[in-house]
Amino acid sequence: MRQIRAMRVAAVAAGIALMATGCGATGGSTNTASPGAAAGPVTNLQIMVPNTPGGGYDTTARVAAKVLDDEKVATNTEVFNLAGAGGTVGLARIVNEKGNGDLTMLMGLGVVGASYTNKSESKLTETTPLAKLIEEPGAIMVNKDSQYKTIDDLVKAWKADPGSISVGGGSSPGGPDHLLPMQLAGAVGIDATKVNFVSYDGGGDLLPAILGNKVGFAASGAGEYMQQIQSGEVRVLATSGSKRLEGVDAPTLKESGIDLEFTNWRGIVAPPGISEDDKTKLIAALEKMHGTDGWKEALKTHGWTDAFITGDEFKTFLTDQDKRVADVLKKLGLA
Repeated sequence: MRQIRAMRVAAVAAGIALMATGCGATGGSTNTASPGAAAGPVTNLQIMVPNTPGGGYDTTARVAAKVLDDEKVATNTEVFNLAGAGGTVGLARIVNEKGNGDLTMLMGLGVVGASYTNKSESKLTETTPLAKLIEEPGAIMVNKDSQYKTIDDLVKAWKADPGSISVGGGSSPGGPDHLLPMQLAGAVGIDATKVNFVSYDGGGDLLPAILGNKVGFAASGAGEYMQQIQSGEVRVLATSGSKRLEGVDAPTLKESGIDLEFTNWRGIVAPPGISEDDKTKLIAALEKMHGTDGWKEALKTHGWTDAFITGDEFKTFLTDQDKRVADVLKKLGLA
């Protein structure tokens, strides 16, 4: 069954490659503080993470919560996980919490794709967009004991027998960890329908697979594996951004002669139907957080690119991402 699923998932690549620019690398802008910024700290804010602890969403949410509280932008901020179905269990929860101005959800490109591939009745376009926070390049990673010492080693073996090397990713079809290896396959001349992609429910589930040599290689954001990368347990063969990732001793794909750049994004949304006062308060808090030294340090520490946009600008971005992913997945019979 897994092999059949892997082959079906791989078939997405041909169509998804057409919308890679819209779903991956995106430009960000920095907004100034809203006129209606709340005078005092936000209290009792909840940030829901729609996948397992330890993944990219979880890391981003917990870092944001810490900065919010440390910088006195908020007090008693709570992060909790509600994993399942590529993020769509959490998506259903946020959509069903109509009017709840104390609840938010950390999300990104992976939830966009999962909402269609899992045939979720809830859609991100039903939520209240608050802010896009970050972008980050992907990383091609292996266990420290892997036979692949360089990206060239991996590509040579992968091209010789694509189906024999499993590719792990912490997102569903249409998500960033799926898009990256499929585009990489195309860039090096591999038939994407032969790629053996194995989906994990977030980086928290993918990490044990990397450490346990259960996948030939993994494609995901480097930020959530930085501790294992720096300790030497995980080896990064290449990163997918336009320049090298600080703190990671690995070339970019382009440096390695592979014509591919790709970045993921993450943001935060609230339930539908929250009051204008709550929306203004939440956006203002995120804008204050964005301007703090604590957040700037977090961006540097985790290798994240500042891509901050809020409110209507983020809503337009999110609507566009949703449409691009839906159009491709529907054409391929996966939505």
